[in-house]
Amino acid sequence: MFVMLAGVLAIVGALAAGYYFAMRPVTLRIAVGPANSDDLKVVQALAQALNNQQHSQVRLRPVPTDGATASASLLGEGKADLAIIRGDLEVPKNAQAVATLRKNVAVLWVPPAVKVKGKKAAPKITKITQLAGRRIGVVGRTQANVNLLKVILQQYGVDPTKVEMVQFPAHEAAEAIRNQKADAYLAAGPVNSKITADAITASTRDGGAPTFLAIDAAEAIAQNHPVYEASEIPAGTFGGSPAKPEDEVKTISFTHHIVARRGIAESTISAFTRQLFAIRQTLKNDFPLAAKIETPDTDKDAVIPVHPGAAAFVDGEEKTFLDRYSDYIWWGLMGLSAMGSAGAWFAGYLKKDERNNNSTLRDRLLDMIAVARRSDSSEELDQMQAEADNILRDTLHCFEHGAIEEGALTAFNIALEQFHNAVADRKALLISLPQSLQRAGAQFRATGTL
Repeated sequence: MFVMLAGVLAIVGALAAGYYFAMRPVTLRIAVGPANSDDLKVVQALAQALNNQQHSQVRLRPVPTDGATASASLLGEGKADLAIIRGDLEVPKNAQAVATLRKNVAVLWVPPAVKVKGKKAAPKITKITQLAGRRIGVVGRTQANVNLLKVILQQYGVDPTKVEMVQFPAHEAAEAIRNQKADAYLAAGPVNSKITADAITASTRDGGAPTFLAIDAAEAIAQNHPVYEASEIPAGTFGGSPAKPEDEVKTISFTHHIVARRGIAESTISAFTRQLFAIRQTLKNDFPLAAKIETPDTDKDAVIPVHPGAAAFVDGEEKTFLDRYSDYIWWGLMGLSAMGSAGAWFAGYLKKDERNNNSTLRDRLLDMIAVARRSDSSEELDQMQAEADNILRDTLHCFEHGAIEEGALTAFNIALEQFHNAVADRKALLISLPQSLQRAGAQFRATGTL
């Protein structure tokens, strides 16, 4: 009984330990940058929200980087579990999509010309093909924006080497535009990006509004470069009077992704995705960018393959604890049962000699019953009585060790009782006979004539 109780407690303890380790919070390192960027602020807000939840299955630890390229490198090297990357940059081979953080649009515009007395105004730029030989300012220090501009120029047959590209840090863009550092400008970011809006506002001069250059070949660019999509900038996106832009402008867009390192448990990423979309609405007041988080593309031909955990959440196929571990629990119980049976057999095998010895002693006791009924010596009966006591002691030891069962012990008690009765009857008979007859009977048996 105690062995069975110990086995049950061991099984319960194993299940409880498995449940604890399976459900304890997992901390994921997420690489994001650059410093002071909207991406970093959103991730920090997400991390704080997740870490403050009492029953959060996943927690985040932001790992600041210099930008999307550095974040992708950390993920590729296995030094981060999650990362915020740009879809138009090289994606690590071990990256799998979890969510779309935001969509970015490319905005190309030309500030209104400044009239200078005595100088002939330069031809007005209204098309991308007219950018050849001009200076183009790129908002942001990342090389990815320069690469984006080159893709656009090449689509329109403009040799990028014939264009002077000048990059400005995001916080210096407005001042550079006011100082007329370039003829046209490119900015890449969300439609409601404050950086882009401030740069366009700085382009307004003497009541003149900037001219937005439409990327009419957006669909062709998307065909040639799957990381980009054809998109539009709605009229009035950047405010002002008149509205900026006055009409809808065609452009291209790309996405910032939250990606996970391949190999992270499906259940972990599934829990993270579920929690991510559960708290995004609570953050939108402080971080409007959080409301733009979308589910990943689960198509098999997606540019970045989706993580199985994120796909399970999107498709409504998340597995519960029992779904994930029922097979292990079942096979564990089967294994314990098999081990118990094997243990019982092995224990019985070890006690085989003890059982055989006890069987021999019982047979000896039965033989002693017949001998006792013929004995003519009280000394011989006393010796057999002492031997029976030893047999009784050995039998009780075997019973305590589990070598014999209760039924066998009952049968032994019957034989022992018969032996005691035989000894008692024979002693009573010997006492009632004269000494001369006892000696004669003993002599006759000794010579074999009786």
